[in-house]
Amino acid sequence: MAHDAAPLSNAQTRDIEALLHPYTNAVTHRRVGPHLIESGEGVYVYDDKGRKFIEGLAGLWCCGLGFGDAELIEAAREQLAKLPYYHLFGGRTHEPAIELAEKIKELYPIPMARVFFANSGSEANDTQIKLIWYMMNALGKPAKKKIISRHRGYHGVTLVTASLTGLALNHGSFDLPFDYVKHTTCPHFWRAGEAGETETEFSARMARDLEDLILAEGPDTVAAFIAEPVMGAGGVIVPPEGYFAAINPVLAKYDVLFIADEVICGFGRTGNWFGTETFGMAATSVSMAKQITGGYVPLSAVAMNAEMVEAIEAESNRYPALGHGYTYSGHPLGCAVGVKAIEIYQRRDIVGHVRKVAPLFQARIRSFADHPLVGEARGVGLMGALEVSPDPANAATFAEPGKVGGKLAAELLEHGVIMRAMGDVLGICPPMIITEDEIEELFAPMEKCLDATYHWAKAEGHLR
Repeated sequence: MAHDAAPLSNAQTRDIEALLHPYTNAVTHRRVGPHLIESGEGVYVYDDKGRKFIEGLAGLWCCGLGFGDAELIEAAREQLAKLPYYHLFGGRTHEPAIELAEKIKELYPIPMARVFFANSGSEANDTQIKLIWYMMNALGKPAKKKIISRHRGYHGVTLVTASLTGLALNHGSFDLPFDYVKHTTCPHFWRAGEAGETETEFSARMARDLEDLILAEGPDTVAAFIAEPVMGAGGVIVPPEGYFAAINPVLAKYDVLFIADEVICGFGRTGNWFGTETFGMAATSVSMAKQITGGYVPLSAVAMNAEMVEAIEAESNRYPALGHGYTYSGHPLGCAVGVKAIEIYQRRDIVGHVRKVAPLFQARIRSFADHPLVGEARGVGLMGALEVSPDPANAATFAEPGKVGGKLAAELLEHGVIMRAMGDVLGICPPMIITEDEIEELFAPMEKCLDATYHWAKAEGHLR
């Protein structure tokens, strides 16, 4: 929504003087001001001017049940009235934390032994690394501490997790990444596949790249590999055919743990409860957040297998206690809403609904594949992306990355659709309750917006 021509409102001015916004150019923000969102219902949000927008990214990949769900709101109200806060320190507990941990263990497709709660995906992945280091010390492997991530992977923004994240934006001027984090090849077949190479052959090459990196670093120094089922903020990159089937044996061969980052893909997004099942990931631990509460309350979780738990619990006996935890680990409000969210996912068969509407959603994304601005249209389940390119046939990138993608997102916003430009990739991830009619509404202005962006890009010299 363009603000340049209009004077800033009182609320916009107050925002500029009070807030530092994440993932925002602060200089531009002072000039154009924020876009104020005041309310939401279903798949829609409304701004301070009463304008209605279909939320094409579920907030930030979060609100699987949409906005204003009465059952989630009531679950929060009941818990606040009963026990608004308590902690899990020193062996104390409460029923919502126990029940949610049980449900996570029941739903995850690979047996997990314990669940540790945190507040965000970043905290969950940070916890993963701390606990894995703790485990390696317990096992008498103090040199086995390196973590392998992937270029364009996204795992958070703490010092450790921003290092895991394979995006330059999260490293520049932060003195990151830390040197114990290594990055292997991004498995984006459209961009990195070689002439004549099949997806299966490409996947085998990605596995060789990983093995070569492990060998170069020394297997006795590599503790874990972390991967999202679908690379979300890095561009909604769906793994090519056979990718994790090729990766799994490499990790097993060198005794490298596999952290599944299900922060975006978990709880139905890919058409299964977890992306782990969709893509056959042999995870030893898993991080989850976002849709664990439908996005209504900050909460994340780490589930770990019996091997990890045995080492961690035994090591805690060397000290007075396990020296890790957050004030809000297992907050009763978050856990109660998480329990209710899972109940709703099951009772309303949200996974079944995703499977039902996903074919239309994916067909609509791919219907724009031949537009002269679109390099690749991709996705799985109810998540997808359009990647724009100055030369789609050669998977070329723009000389000024992000300008054209940002323009496309701005055009869509003017037509009542919120999507997120991640550089020149337009991420699309609506609430999982979206209907087929709403999917048509979501994509209705896309052709017009692509055309407008194409002509703008030519006029501005971004296209030849």
